[in-house]
Amino acid sequence: MTRAVVDPLTPGTRVLITGAGLTGRSVSAVLEPTGVRMTICDDDPLALQRLVTPARVVTTAEAVAAIGDYALVVTSPGFPPAAPVLAAAAAAGVPVWGDVELAWRLDRAGWFGPPRRWLVVTGTNGKTTTTSMLHAMLLAAGRRAVLCGNIGNPVLDMLTEPAEILAVELSSFQLHWAPSVRPDAGVVLNIAEDHLDWHGSMAAYAAAKARVLDGRVAVVGLDDPLAAGLLDGAAAAVRTGFRLGEPAAGEFGVRDGVLVDNTFGSQVALAHTADIPVAGPVGVLDALAAAALARAAGVAPDAVSAALRSFRVGPHRAQVVEVIDGVTYVDDSKATNPHAAKASIAAYPRVVWIAGGMLKGASVDGLVAGVADRLAGVVLIGRDRAVIADALSRHAPDVPVVEVVTGEDSGVHGANESAVKHVTRVVDASGESLSGAVMAAVVEAARGLARTGDTVLLAPAGASFDQFSGYGARGDAFAAAVRTGIR
Repeated sequence: MTRAVVDPLTPGTRVLITGAGLTGRSVSAVLEPTGVRMTICDDDPLALQRLVTPARVVTTAEAVAAIGDYALVVTSPGFPPAAPVLAAAAAAGVPVWGDVELAWRLDRAGWFGPPRRWLVVTGTNGKTTTTSMLHAMLLAAGRRAVLCGNIGNPVLDMLTEPAEILAVELSSFQLHWAPSVRPDAGVVLNIAEDHLDWHGSMAAYAAAKARVLDGRVAVVGLDDPLAAGLLDGAAAAVRTGFRLGEPAAGEFGVRDGVLVDNTFGSQVALAHTADIPVAGPVGVLDALAAAALARAAGVAPDAVSAALRSFRVGPHRAQVVEVIDGVTYVDDSKATNPHAAKASIAAYPRVVWIAGGMLKGASVDGLVAGVADRLAGVVLIGRDRAVIADALSRHAPDVPVVEVVTGEDSGVHGANESAVKHVTRVVDASGESLSGAVMAAVVEAARGLARTGDTVLLAPAGASFDQFSGYGARGDAFAAAVRTGIR
């Protein structure tokens, strides 16, 4: 049984903050003026050294032992429910909030002035591009809006900004710990396998995403069956969706190459699909989702159009690196799961695909089967490359495959090494960084597979931490290797 939550603004209230990283520092900074008695638990001495706060610091074990002393736990979103300190809090009936939940409650209470309008974007893929497009539309309309959440600046940090609207990207982790959030408008772009190790099941993952649909306006991707299925259970008074086809009444869609709003108006033309700078169907879907939230906030069609015409994609999101000898090199390192990789490949007619990394248990059979007819070749890297290689042997057996491995990698996948269409290249990283050597070999192999008109696409379908410090470092290594090859 959960205890009644004590107002966190009440001086003297004992609050435990889990994690001394970016989120923990934001939480402690915003709570410090309230006079609550803060304790931070973290087992990372480096993170604790960066703290500038009067909070008491304890280890996780000490926090668990004294969990009943706290009236509230505020957690960083990366902590899963099974984390010892959060499991102890649940067993003791101590409420657990995420930083987004805290921000919502403080904002609703007027702690930072009149409450803002929250426009929230979530989904498995496309969140950052959609939220950035939304922000651009709001600014084009002359609205005072800030970009925050999972996209960069924590929501808590932006509550002091002079804004009327928050364009917020939220992950499933953040939403799990934000049960009270009821945005003015929220969108679920799509739902695919991801983070199931954290949530425990697909149902729990989808339920966390669905929380954005319980405000005033709910928006879903109608072409995605799992996202579309969430609309019937939404508590929002206004429920709408977007699709690549023509919109029915109460929907957003596309007619004759034009984005159309058939929800907040009748067949209102918003923008031409040709003006969307993100290639393929995924760019159109992201633009429709952003437009739906913008229109829910009263943004005029001309502002939607102007924002899309001037929009530029963020780093490592279908970003064109170079065009060399008629071959386009594209960095979509942010495609860290199969669903994102499939959407990325679908934007191009013929692709030399660079894939691999950490699949986190996700299946790639559907991905490979769905894009097999677009593949001119595949270059595989990383820990789980053998899983992709096996899927290719089943669903695209005629596609040439090159595996790039290091000399120290004992996991060379040798099923088809004798075949002409499947070869392994071993990288000697002597005298240079391992990641740079790997990517140089990758680009060299991809260049050998590509012909004029092809796209060499880094859309790995897996996380990067087996070989790189993050997806950004992976994308940077790819871009550097491409550019080095033309000098």
